[in-house]
Amino acid sequence: MLAVSTQEQTAAESLRLPKMKLKFRVCYGVIALVVLMAAFAPLLTSWSPLDQDLLARDAGVSLEHILGTDHFGRDVWARLLYGTQTTVAIALGGTAVAFVIGAAAALAALAANRLAASLFYSFIDLIRALPSTLMALLVIVGLGSGTTQLMIATGVAFSPLIAYVTRSVYLREASRDYVLAARTFGGSRWHLLRFHILPNISGALLTQAAIVLPRCIVTESVLSFLGLGSSPDAPTWGRMIADAAPLIERAPREILVPLAALVSLTFALALISSDLRERLDPLRRARAR
Repeated sequence: MLAVSTQEQTAAESLRLPKMKLKFRVCYGVIALVVLMAAFAPLLTSWSPLDQDLLARDAGVSLEHILGTDHFGRDVWARLLYGTQTTVAIALGGTAVAFVIGAAAALAALAANRLAASLFYSFIDLIRALPSTLMALLVIVGLGSGTTQLMIATGVAFSPLIAYVTRSVYLREASRDYVLAARTFGGSRWHLLRFHILPNISGALLTQAAIVLPRCIVTESVLSFLGLGSSPDAPTWGRMIADAAPLIERAPREILVPLAALVSLTFALALISSDLRERLDPLRRARAR
């Protein structure tokens, strides 16, 4: 009976494995499609995202406009393509800013001394006191609207998440025997950080990048929806959703297209981040074994 149950369990696991693989293949396919749309936008459409044709407002799907036009007669497919460029660029820039503040600065403070670490995390606690979207909103109000300002705002908003993960994995590795041995033999704080700790926490930090990236995309879309993102003419997914929201009953296609793109990309990145966490985090691998 035990052998039969073991065989049944193995068969069940073999049936579940292809589903997991297919799920992640679809996610990576969505991400690859978005990257191709952003990289080859000028080659995928002959229309400009800013050109208006008031005689063709809210036109339906046709060979000339494969996703129709919006209420200003602008090609929806062209705006989606060029909006992908802007949205992805802002998300990547925001993630980079979050890593500069939350990872690089945090590691420098932790490696320096307790006073520097205490002062740095007091500053991080001030940022953490507000919800991420509200913090990004305050930064935008202070700096003004624009693509660079959006990158800074989203980066500042999500830096506490990375900062606290960085401190956790740093302290975990700093207490390991091999680090204590290197310190005993005269290794400085910066030597230990560069050659012993950083290589072993890079996987956890990379996982955080995959977690922060979709949150930056959603935050950018929310700020653009509120009119505090890029310029009003800039084709971002959030701006497209904001422009089409009042016309949802008359032309639902105009809001469903960028909304579907936003949901698909954020959902794919969320699943990929979960997969990366399982693969790269040594503690989770140890539990799995």
